[in-house]
Amino acid sequence: MQARGNHNHFKGFGKLKAKRVLTALGLIGAGMLIYGCLVESNNLVTESCDLHLPTWPEDLDGYKIAVLADLHVRDEWSYRLACQAIDLAIAANPDMILLPGDFLVSSSEFTVTLLESALAPLLLMRGKVIASLGNHDLRPDVLKPVAEVLDNCEIRTLRNQVHRQAGITWVGIDSQKYGTDNAAIAMDEAKAAGNPIVVMWHEPDMVDQLPEGASLMISGHSHGGQFTFPGGFTPMHTKHGKKYVRGFYPDAKTPLYVSRGIGTTGPPSRFLCPPELSLLTLKSSK
Repeated sequence: MQARGNHNHFKGFGKLKAKRVLTALGLIGAGMLIYGCLVESNNLVTESCDLHLPTWPEDLDGYKIAVLADLHVRDEWSYRLACQAIDLAIAANPDMILLPGDFLVSSSEFTVTLLESALAPLLLMRGKVIASLGNHDLRPDVLKPVAEVLDNCEIRTLRNQVHRQAGITWVGIDSQKYGTDNAAIAMDEAKAAGNPIVVMWHEPDMVDQLPEGASLMISGHSHGGQFTFPGGFTPMHTKHGKKYVRGFYPDAKTPLYVSRGIGTTGPPSRFLCPPELSLLTLKSSK
């Protein structure tokens, strides 16, 4: 009987210990979420990278691109962060600014007004701004207001289309989510021009489906995982943003750069994965 009593005592102690551990983990998780919301998600970082591209021409060596991905404007906090990123991008004086999608979280009049106010300074770039559409932008209620805002700010929006400027053929492909993407048609038109090709396609994993011929593909969508841990462990991924999560992938089917983006998706929080303004210098590796 004494042995059975000891067994029950240790069993009860084990349950109490497990409960305390779970409580502690819950408190740590809540603390991380709050820290990520109040601090890390607002800690905008400028990532300056030289991208050495095998098919980039020597006469365009040093061409500079600023990438503003995933603004996800939803409230005054995300609006202020978007404004900060846009001001920094303009101040960097790039040759072109690229916006690879996901501008709004909702189509409310309030958020649409915030987005237009945030993007308005890009008028200073005098036509050197190109956008493609992300999965959030293609929602039926969001598509029209996003298109109107981009047009009002003189931002050229490419929907499976090409635009030739500065000796480069720019390609924008719709997000894959709603089935309106058509990379084959866009790339056929792009290759006919004979210029180096830079593609924007919101979801990075779609690089494996991109027809050959581009020098570089630029994406967002993944948010860099949004929550990462020491050692690079990233538990949260977006669809078509699992294989290529953040940074430069020179050995992908087409060289690929994935921005961590400006805004957030889901909880407005980040951990060891700050928002990113990407300043990319394209280099010939010949």
